[in-house]
Amino acid sequence: MSDLITDIKKLELETVKNLKNSKAINTIKAYESDFKDFSLFCIKNGLEYLPTEPKILSIYITHLSKYSKFSTLKRRIASIKVIHKIKGHYLDSKHPIIMENLLGIKRLKGSKQTAKKPILINDLKLLIKVINEYEENELKKKRNKSLILLGFAGGFRRSELVNIEFDDVEFVSEGLKIFIKSSKTDQMGEGSIKAIPYFNNLEYCPVTKLKDWIKYRNITGGKVFDISDKLVSLIIKKYATLAGLNPNKYSGHSLRSGFATSAADSGAEERNIMAMTGHKTTQMVRRYIQEANLFKNNALNNIKL
Repeated sequence: MSDLITDIKKLELETVKNLKNSKAINTIKAYESDFKDFSLFCIKNGLEYLPTEPKILSIYITHLSKYSKFSTLKRRIASIKVIHKIKGHYLDSKHPIIMENLLGIKRLKGSKQTAKKPILINDLKLLIKVINEYEENELKKKRNKSLILLGFAGGFRRSELVNIEFDDVEFVSEGLKIFIKSSKTDQMGEGSIKAIPYFNNLEYCPVTKLKDWIKYRNITGGKVFDISDKLVSLIIKKYATLAGLNPNKYSGHSLRSGFATSAADSGAEERNIMAMTGHKTTQMVRRYIQEANLFKNNALNNIKL
């Protein structure tokens, strides 16, 4: 009997481990950070947080709505539900008291997200120009040019970009192949390959610049850039400032959205953009296409004044 209990305990621990491993490490950290805020709110107000109930979660969402974006509210609900699942508890995140509360908040404050600006072709060239003119540290100059050009050309998420390892990179006659082990939309870790061809203008060629960086640092293993994903955003903001752009309007995601918007503007097909970015649904990609077509297909173009 005691052996059976021991086996069940082991199975329970393995089950919890499997639940955690079903999500990427960065995703789990984000969930835990969100849940920490919720638990502190509950402790401060004498409320149960694990397990909690829909009424308490709804009260927390109302509290959060006073200073947070609508998208943050939805993310917190998802995070709290996942942590409950990992800990072996059920939480009905679709309960009417939560959903009706969200609907009321949405009507009162709206749900429009203030998205960061994409780094488009001219912006990209401007950033490279600024790095050449103002960056005195040769290591940072080579690394950051490679980082920015590769991030743009591959439509990378920040987490994907900083986790590229030397063994994931293969230079071929056509350009560069990079194996992405896992990503936000590839939780099973099946992996995918991004292909980046040589650019005609070597000054803006991500393949050439990555070669230069690897040779300069004599990289033979490990991560190619070996920096945090947060530093990607700080690097972009730094050069955006030097270029006379508003750094608050740009982030690490600006490279990814910049690629998608620029590709759409140049006439790339939706499926080809998705193949590079790794998007699984068309919703976000179509938003980029819509942005690219704001002036191109504008009805006012047919009006002559």
